Formats: sequence, structure tokens, C-alpha cells
Amino acid sequence: MSDLIVALGLVLVIEGLMLAAAPGAMRRAMEAMEKLPDMPLRIAGLIGALIGLLVVWLIRH
Repeated sequence: MSDLIVALGLVLVIEGLMLAAAPGAMRRAMEAMEKLPDMPLRIAGLIGALIGLLVVWLIRH
């Protein structure tokens, strides 16, 4: 359970740093995402989740 909390904390750190470093770029990226259909976003999300799962598995194995 503590690993999950650490992982969520790291996500917040990374997102916070991106917003602090380049707020304009993040805004433009979010506006571009609004124009995309749902399916490419779902596929990108699933691929990202699978890559993350693979990284965690490789580190923990």
C-alpha cells in the first residue's frame, strides 16, 4: 500500500513540475487533446499504463 501512495505522490510531483515549468505548453496540449476523438486517447492511455506496468514489473522482479 505504501508503494501505491509513493507512486501517486510521484505522479503529482511530475505533473506539478510540468505545469510550473511550461504552463503555456500544458494548456496547448490540453486544448489539442480536447479536439481528438476518444479512441486515440484510450489507446494512448492503455499503452502508457502497459509500459508503466512493465517498468514496475522489471524493477520489482
